[in-house]
Amino acid sequence: MIKLYSFGPHFGVADPSPFVLKVDAYLRMAGIEFENISDPNNLSRAPKGKLPFIDDQGELIADSQFIFTHFQDNPQTDLDLHLNDQQKAIAYLTAKSLDENLYFVLVYSRWLRDDTWPIIKQAFFNQMPFPLKHFVPNMIRKTVLKGLKGQGIARHSNTEIQNILRCSLKALTTLLGDKKYFFGDQPSSLDAAAFGFLAEFMLTEIDNPFNQIAKDFTTLMSYCERINGQYYG
Repeated sequence: MIKLYSFGPHFGVADPSPFVLKVDAYLRMAGIEFENISDPNNLSRAPKGKLPFIDDQGELIADSQFIFTHFQDNPQTDLDLHLNDQQKAIAYLTAKSLDENLYFVLVYSRWLRDDTWPIIKQAFFNQMPFPLKHFVPNMIRKTVLKGLKGQGIARHSNTEIQNILRCSLKALTTLLGDKKYFFGDQPSSLDAAAFGFLAEFMLTEIDNPFNQIAKDFTTLMSYCERINGQYYG
């Protein structure tokens, strides 16, 4: 059986990482049996130092995109088998846009905003022993800030970052239209990827201006709730 190494449930969703959640969603949509091994300490054994990674009969595969590719190489587990080449290209490029753009908006909204940072600090660092929990969280937060400045998102104003979120969600709304899934009546890898990110804004217990903006996109909200009910209900 496939083993999925994850962080575990937080904030009312199956995982606080959109990368873990999109792999989890892919496995469920494809009907692949798997065991979810939830433990923050999984990071220490991750082949690339990040989650998720999977163990498929002894083969360790890290990075959500490589995990997708691993399953797409087998017709029995390929969620995109029903797509044509153009649709596969759209699915890949749109998913990478979420990975390389929307992800950093999410990290900013959680780690750098003062209204949400206490929630993150409580969730991930509260169990640390004294005195580590009094200085380690702020050290890691500074590291996150440095990374987001290097990537570029933290060089923008809060209003500009919110507009990036709106543009991404508007584009996804247009692409989805009135369809059940992005390419019709069957889920694809894009649906797994999109759900992984949308759920982190729309279904979590975190309430900040970014989550509120996302929930105003009612078409995507209904889409997200429908998938959550079907595969996680």
